[in-house]
Amino acid sequence: MKKTQRLAAVGALAALTLTISACSSGETASTTSSSTTASAAKTTTAAPSSSKAATAGSADGVTKIDQIFGPACSQVPTTGPGSAAGMVDAAVGTAASNNPLFKTLTAAVTAAGLVPTLNDTKAAYTVFGPIDSAFTALPAGTLDKLLADPSGQLTTILTYHVIPKRYDAAGLVAAGSVKSVQGGEVKITGTAAAPLINGNEVLCGNIPTANATVFAIGTVLTPPAK
Repeated sequence: MKKTQRLAAVGALAALTLTISACSSGETASTTSSSTTASAAKTTTAAPSSSKAATAGSADGVTKIDQIFGPACSQVPTTGPGSAAGMVDAAVGTAASNNPLFKTLTAAVTAAGLVPTLNDTKAAYTVFGPIDSAFTALPAGTLDKLLADPSGQLTTILTYHVIPKRYDAAGLVAAGSVKSVQGGEVKITGTAAAPLINGNEVLCGNIPTANATVFAIGTVLTPPAK
């Protein structure tokens, strides 16, 4: 499907988000005391949230592995295609599918037929990716209803999590508000080291892929009413 058709389908998703309560997940990962694990995390996953790298902005929103930050970054594999090093050269649709934090998100994106759009390497995106616990926190039956209507409410919700421009954490905070593919505005507050997406904590941010910068969040965002 052509990109323009996919973006139009994405616009249908907003209606769905209005019918659900987006529940926050404060799930964080425990830190590892092992120096070996810490070393691997530094090179293949993330820098700590206090790192100066997290606050250093780039004009094009492209980040590097050592700029990854957040309390849940230790949950990202340190090796293999789902690691930071494995994701960096893959388009975001494929990169996210390899990361165990995004199994449910990947299933939803696949059901909505959005993988080709997200894998368009000529495009540049910022993706706010709800981790698995964000979907399980939704009211009972909500996810099943979304998956049953992939071209409607599901697409609306998913496309609200995608910004058609690449931002790093510093760029998001500087912007203050960014317009999603769905059309609704996403509010950014906090600091570059600890940004808030519609008031929700970034669990692991500045994750680079070939065509997008990814921010893992613990909540399924709700598009604003039109």
